[in-house]
Amino acid sequence: QVQLVESGGGLVQAGGSLRLSCAASGRTFSTYATGWFRQAAGKERDFVAGISWRSGSTIYADSVKGRFSISRDNAKNTVYLQMNSTKPEDTAVYYCAAVIDYSGYYVYTREYSYTHWGQGTQVTVSS
Repeated sequence: QVQLVESGGGLVQAGGSLRLSCAASGRTFSTYATGWFRQAAGKERDFVAGISWRSGSTIYADSVKGRFSISRDNAKNTVYLQMNSTKPEDTAVYYCAAVIDYSGYYVYTREYSYTHWGQGTQVTVSS
């Protein structure tokens, strides 16, 4: 089993930056594809970004493309989400997710594909 713990959320002014971290514990994290999702109040949880573990391939939601960047450090069992040029519409609870992937090349974008989830961290962007 893999346990995921997000950190780095908080309050930021529009246009500012924030870096979220997702620390994994338990079984080796290096063979898990990972992703970030977010859920705004009263809305469904949406895909934000995903990354494969072997090739480092990434996919982003159109709403964050060019502003957010996902990366991972397998040695530290940590995945990051760098959020730049933030907007009030980025306000949400952000969740880290992981799923084992033996190929190492696949990026998962569907919520139902992921088997492990963190508890979430709140990000609030003020205008």
